[in-house]
Amino acid sequence: MPAANLMAKTGFLPSLVLLFLLAIFKATVSANSPSISTDQAALLALKSHITHDPYNLLATNWSTSTSVCNWIGVMCGSRHHRVTVLDLSSMDLTGTIPSQLGNLSFLASLNVRHNRFHGSLPVELTNLYRLKYLNFGNNSFCGEIPSWFGNFLQLQNLYLYGNNFTGVIPSTLGNLSKLEKLNLFYNDLKGQLPSEIFDNLSKLQVLDLDGNQISGRIPKSLFKCKELTFLSLYDNSLEGSIPIEIGNLTGLQILYLDHNNLEGHLPSGIFDQLSNLQALNLEGNRISGIIPNSISRCKELTYLSFHNNSLEGSIPMEIGNLTMLESLLLGLNNLNGSIPSSIFNISSLQEIALGDNNLFGYLSSNMFDNIPRLLYLDLSGCQLSGRIPMSLFKHKELRTLYLNDNHLEGTLPFQITNLTSLKYFSIVGNNFSGQIPSSLCNLSSLTALFLFKNSLDGTIPECIGNMSSALSQIELQWNNFRGKIPENFPNSCMLQGLRIDNNHVEGTLPPSLGNCKYLKFLDVGNNYLNDTFPEWLGNLEQLQVLILRGNRFYGQVNSSGVTSSFAGLRVIDISHNYFSGYLPMNFFKNLHAIREGIKKKDKPEYITYPSADGLVYYAQDISFATKGLETEFQFLLTIWMAIDFSNNQFLGEIPKTLGELHSLVVLNLSHNCLTGSIPSSLGDLSELESLDLSSNELHEKIPTELNDLGFLEVLNLSHNHLEGSIPQGKQFDTFTNDSYIGNLGLCGLPLSKSCGNDEGTPARLYREDDDEINWKFSILMGYGCGLVLGLSMGYFVFTTGKPWWFIRSYERVRQRFAKM
Repeated sequence: MPAANLMAKTGFLPSLVLLFLLAIFKATVSANSPSISTDQAALLALKSHITHDPYNLLATNWSTSTSVCNWIGVMCGSRHHRVTVLDLSSMDLTGTIPSQLGNLSFLASLNVRHNRFHGSLPVELTNLYRLKYLNFGNNSFCGEIPSWFGNFLQLQNLYLYGNNFTGVIPSTLGNLSKLEKLNLFYNDLKGQLPSEIFDNLSKLQVLDLDGNQISGRIPKSLFKCKELTFLSLYDNSLEGSIPIEIGNLTGLQILYLDHNNLEGHLPSGIFDQLSNLQALNLEGNRISGIIPNSISRCKELTYLSFHNNSLEGSIPMEIGNLTMLESLLLGLNNLNGSIPSSIFNISSLQEIALGDNNLFGYLSSNMFDNIPRLLYLDLSGCQLSGRIPMSLFKHKELRTLYLNDNHLEGTLPFQITNLTSLKYFSIVGNNFSGQIPSSLCNLSSLTALFLFKNSLDGTIPECIGNMSSALSQIELQWNNFRGKIPENFPNSCMLQGLRIDNNHVEGTLPPSLGNCKYLKFLDVGNNYLNDTFPEWLGNLEQLQVLILRGNRFYGQVNSSGVTSSFAGLRVIDISHNYFSGYLPMNFFKNLHAIREGIKKKDKPEYITYPSADGLVYYAQDISFATKGLETEFQFLLTIWMAIDFSNNQFLGEIPKTLGELHSLVVLNLSHNCLTGSIPSSLGDLSELESLDLSSNELHEKIPTELNDLGFLEVLNLSHNHLEGSIPQGKQFDTFTNDSYIGNLGLCGLPLSKSCGNDEGTPARLYREDDDEINWKFSILMGYGCGLVLGLSMGYFVFTTGKPWWFIRSYERVRQRFAKM
């Protein structure tokens, strides 16, 4: 229709009004629509929520004087000139996410990983419907993962790893049909994997849920995600068997299911389908049965670990067909038979760990000839015999060598100096003999040296002291070493643990050990050291365990001339020496670690020695006299705190200040010449499990406050001069006559001597033939405190059934009194 006719019909004036109103409407809409100014305001709101910007990256650059699109970490789209990318990763920023960030309506990529953002996430982020990439990884966000994450329908990559998210994984994530990568590892997520979440994630390629607390079974719906190439559920609480449907993931390259509670047999058929696998880790589960021969079909495998399971049977010879294998970790199982020679023909192997199985065989001299680049070898805990193969010393890149607990023999070859990259060397529990070759000191990279429980002899090379600039652990205990401890520990000493116990070492404790400021554990027990108390060790602020037992230390225990004064000490054992004088009151006052204790946690924590490259070693195989017996601890708990001053010549009263060491678990002051009464303050030792005050000269009554020791399992007050009635009730109802034997003035249960007006017939504690035995034994023990010491020593030995302990102690005591 012609314009003139239209105007004629509608009228010219109304048309002008309509056009005018339309122009006003467009101007109003344009004024209120989001624009680059909206984006600028949103980013400035974010900047205001940043409380720490150490490099001033935003403070100086995010300014209204420059275009938003030129700000650091900001990119704009060319079409709409709006912010499409915000990347603030690895800027060390601290702050929270404001609700205004949801106004960046054109944002397609948001990345704030590797910062220190915290708090919860605002619901306004749901406005970012264009998001394809979202990375909040490695921050401190908390709360539950919001269910509204399911609204990001365009999302392809979601990274929430390394935060403090709690609760369950929201099932709404199943709405993200375009999702390709989902990383939620290292949070505190619980509950089961929602099976419905995987029904719609057909494009999912990467799923990483490591380090959470996810429980239940692996849902079979997961295996509908046939595009998966990376599946990692490491370190959770998953249970049940490995579903056979996992074979549907034919494109899978990485599979980590280690450190869960999975059980059952390995479904052999899956390896026929998973031919693209490059890494398979099932370590730390309870998987049983045999290793299927079909594992050899996975020709692409470079990493294979079944370590620490319950597998049995022999190692399949077919593993030798995995010609690309670099790491083979089968240790800590129940595998048996000989080690297949085909393994040592895999030229690509760099790591071999077969230790702690029932394997056997003879280490041949040329068995490592075909492996050109061996970095890690663990054959510990098997039944291997022979000598260390000479072919092993060709591997100059070898970093870790564990040959523990076998039947290996011979001397340590001087060719060990060829292993110039060696960091960890352990031959514990074999039959090696001879001296430590001086060439060992050329291994400048060595950080841990474990030679204990062999038959090595000779002197400890002086150069071992110089090596402490790199060495963090030296363990030489249970050998036949003689001579002196090296005296040249340098100022750069890095030692954390030094053990030379149970040898024939003599001389003094070298003061240069005071240079080892990181020393946590020192055990020189059961040698022939002749020295005063090394009070200078009190300057070592990190010292936690000090064992001087069974030597010839003498004099008073003093720590007045040092700065920290053993403040971190948790365990001290100076028993079976010649220490004398009064018990050191100031020394006990300075034991702050035992006084204050540590907070108990759900999982046990052990005293450890962390190495520079992340490996952690435990304080292990440590013997103490506790609860009336010689006990060996495989690992030493951080909450296990003990004081053993027994079998010395201490005199005077027991200091009341001992009652302030509230975290003490074991207290042994037996076999001394202590007098006075038992302090009632010992009733404040709420964690005490073992109290031994036997074979002293204590008198008066047993304080009723000891009845408050709710954890006390062992009480030995025998062979003193205690009197009066024995406290009744609580823990005291569990102790037998043995706890009080040799105190003729005591009465009441469990003794047969009753208290009150009717004294009755004193309980007879010895037979006549016992008197003759104890009389003869006390003659050997000498005079002074000798009678009491002898009676209690004989009683302890014959009741605990430790003749080896008796023979050693008896011989040392005999020599002591022969000299006197």
